[in-house]
Amino acid sequence: MAYSAEVIRRARERLAQAREDRESENRQHLAQAYEKCPRIRQIDLQLRRTMAQAAQAAFRKGSDGRAEMDAIRQENLALQQERAQLVGQYFEEGYLDDSPICTVCGGSGYVGSNMCECLRELCRQEQKKELTFLSAGKDRFEQFSLDYYPDRLDPVMKVNVRALMERNLQMCRRYAATFSEKSPNLLFSGDTGLGKTFLSACIARVVADRGYSVVYESASHLFGKLERAKFYNDEQARQDSQRYTDCDLLIVDDLGTEMPSQFTTSALYTLINDRILYGRPMILSTNLNTEDFSRRYSSQVASRLNGNFQRVPFLGEDIRAKKNWGM
Repeated sequence: MAYSAEVIRRARERLAQAREDRESENRQHLAQAYEKCPRIRQIDLQLRRTMAQAAQAAFRKGSDGRAEMDAIRQENLALQQERAQLVGQYFEEGYLDDSPICTVCGGSGYVGSNMCECLRELCRQEQKKELTFLSAGKDRFEQFSLDYYPDRLDPVMKVNVRALMERNLQMCRRYAATFSEKSPNLLFSGDTGLGKTFLSACIARVVADRGYSVVYESASHLFGKLERAKFYNDEQARQDSQRYTDCDLLIVDDLGTEMPSQFTTSALYTLINDRILYGRPMILSTNLNTEDFSRRYSSQVASRLNGNFQRVPFLGEDIRAKKNWGM
């Protein structure tokens, strides 16, 4: 699961802050414990002394050294027991628990070269923050109502509109719940206001919740950032453009609404080609049909879409218009 450098940076900053907060809290609790029960401070000093004595005894050879180690060990255990009794007498459970914020990695975020689950969880949270702009966080499959779709035959495709959209809904649920690097590319196509953006946002949210890195971008913003990265040496745009290639799932909404240009055609072909080459799925939503792609972009782009994307047709009447009119 590939998180962007920015997501990892924010997650590591949060982990470092949490580690610092935990250590600060531990120091404050210890200072308060020393003030309330000075004997705990004395015990801690004695424990540090016995540890130094144990280190010295370890270098000695012969039976005397072993006997001294045994005596130090017994003294150490007695001190720890007394300390535990005093802590239980004066403070609530866990008050002087000085364990690190993560017992697996010690709060570093890594176990060897592998990311620890504590840091991975923060990455998931940061990843999800990037999707909060989607309908103010209301994009849930449960909110998708089939009542807005007519229960009748579409005159062109000769299928029941509501039955088709129910199949699309279930397919999107399965896609999100089982997403992996082997998931297919999807092409949501259909007129405006039929739920393409809503369902793609639902997928984005579930896939991100499962720990994958997801980038959701409108076509106009995506091509604008790619253009700034290429021609204007915009560092932030360059980082964003790298995310378009590296993320586990890229979702591009409203493809075809951007200003057409030779650069747009070239950038779209490169982006699609790169993600196919690296085996990273993407979802495109558009109002264009197959013939429109050849005319607007190029036959090469149309060929990639026809050969490497699973088309998901959306039928019905503009849901936004129905909602506005209270239908």
